[in-house]
Amino acid sequence: MKVEMKDIVELSKARWFVYAWSEIYGWLANSWDYGPYGSLLKENIKNLWIKEFVQKKDDMMLLDSSILLNPKVWVASWHVWWFSDPLIDDKNTNERFRADKLLEDLIEKLWNNALNHLQSTYWVNNLVPESWPLEKQTEVMRGEKVKNPNSGKEGNWTEAKKFNLMFKTFQWVTEDSTATVYMRPETAQWIFVDFPNVLRTSRRKIPFGVAQVGKAFRNEITPGNFIFRTREFEQMEIEYFCEPGKDLETHATWKADCKNFLVNTLSLKEENLRLRDHEADELSHYSNATTDIEYKFPFGWWELRWVADRTDFDLKAHMSESKQDMSYFDPVNNKKYVPYVIEPSVGLNRLFLTVIADAYTVEWEWEETRTYLKLDPKVAPIKVWVLPVVKKIGEDAKKVYKQLAEEFMCEYDEVWTIGKRYARFDEIGTPFCVTIDSSNFELGNVTVRFRDSMEQEIVAISELNEFLRKKMK
Repeated sequence: MKVEMKDIVELSKARWFVYAWSEIYGWLANSWDYGPYGSLLKENIKNLWIKEFVQKKDDMMLLDSSILLNPKVWVASWHVWWFSDPLIDDKNTNERFRADKLLEDLIEKLWNNALNHLQSTYWVNNLVPESWPLEKQTEVMRGEKVKNPNSGKEGNWTEAKKFNLMFKTFQWVTEDSTATVYMRPETAQWIFVDFPNVLRTSRRKIPFGVAQVGKAFRNEITPGNFIFRTREFEQMEIEYFCEPGKDLETHATWKADCKNFLVNTLSLKEENLRLRDHEADELSHYSNATTDIEYKFPFGWWELRWVADRTDFDLKAHMSESKQDMSYFDPVNNKKYVPYVIEPSVGLNRLFLTVIADAYTVEWEWEETRTYLKLDPKVAPIKVWVLPVVKKIGEDAKKVYKQLAEEFMCEYDEVWTIGKRYARFDEIGTPFCVTIDSSNFELGNVTVRFRDSMEQEIVAISELNEFLRKKMK
């Protein structure tokens, strides 16, 4: 059964994962709150990422930096001039769209004939519209008579132009150019700016890395697909500093590590993932190599995360702007150099959506469909649900709940029939339900139900925590 995006959205809203922000006031478009289960799921993903890439690696550190920073940082990093999307207006409706996204839709419709047609007609040499010159994007939009996705009619397209994505705000009491600061559009630049501090205080030797998790803000003109692209989001980024000349080898290692995290830690299906190396004419101005790890969402293959070789561009840019030395002295080889940087980066919100989409499961059961989230126990927001068969044995059931809650994220529920409760907890992705009935409890036992197989097993209460601990591994 094909899973559509609306199915994931409906389950997310109904089961306390994601809410529309300020809904009582009519909602602010493309703004979302994470409900009780969504918050726990997001924290689990974040903590697993930190464990995998910081705790388990002896060459990694964690940083938490501010959202606002001296605006000179964004001048040095070129964000003020280059951090932008190609926008195009339909003069018929006065609507604005991202030209590259409309062109991606066109390429998908052309399918196998896309490259031959676009090469022979417009002399483009790849199928990545974002890398095309603005003039070429405009030419193809007009030449192919691309339709306005809202009206369904051919658009009367203006010239494509660049639109800066950074949110401006003001410090102090005046609102003029001298008081302008920006809300960070990424978390990477803080790591580069703090590189001398980290080097001095940690006494680390190259190679080493710095990780950061935090909020970022982008003034996206066409956010959408639920929480896939939003204006406020969380990033999990690493800047891994290495010796020049060893960057491509290091880049390959991080590609493998990032995929391994998705498949073996988060348990994403490998057939839903693919790695795509950027072509030479697609690379960013600072990059030696970039690889996108793409996921097959219900709306198609899209970038989930990336691993970029940023060379020494960022550190040298900040050296030039700040007049501070960002180089590293290698005591082993007795030489001084500006390190190269490998950047594995992923949006936490996008990864959250991926985990739910990948776990969303529909099965036929006795001529009815059963829907549940097949989440890895490490990721599941609620690990164990404690259920008395009837309310009158609630006090006994709460004793079991207190025992389990010392170690696991649990919930207790005594409302509705046991079958309806099982169905609800399956949709939330709870891997284990512990059911208490009088006869078993008097013998010191409970029943453990497994979400995926729906099989049940009698377990002694005294051994229950250890039993579940083993199962969760």
